[in-house]
Amino acid sequence: MAGEELFDSLTHFVIVHNGQSSERAARIADQAVAFLVTAATATVPMVPSDDVDLGLHALILHTKEYAALCDRYAGRFLHHNPMPGGGARDPEKVAASAHAMKAAGFMVFDDLWTVNGTNLAQCDSDCGRPYGQA
Repeated sequence: MAGEELFDSLTHFVIVHNGQSSERAARIADQAVAFLVTAATATVPMVPSDDVDLGLHALILHTKEYAALCDRYAGRFLHHNPMPGGGARDPEKVAASAHAMKAAGFMVFDDLWTVNGTNLAQCDSDCGRPYGQA
């Protein structure tokens, strides 16, 4: 999907810039790419968790690769839409995003789908494999 070189770069970025362990950074990178691919065709507003947002920001900063992934999966560039003035993430939208990823066949790492420490994924143990509103 993202290619090993991009995945390694995303993982390294999250380690260096966000102080995450190698294993956790790799899982954050995985969820960020899965989030982007899901968001490309999602029918719900996609909002990342606090942790997944770290990976999304790393991915967006890889502009060439990000644009290519957007084109490949969405057929258009998916713009970053930060909430004006910041503000809290909507827990219902974060939970819906995790469930949309699962429905799309991606594994959802529950521990990375939290907002202010509260788990929102509530993913069952039958998770699948190992951005999109204009």
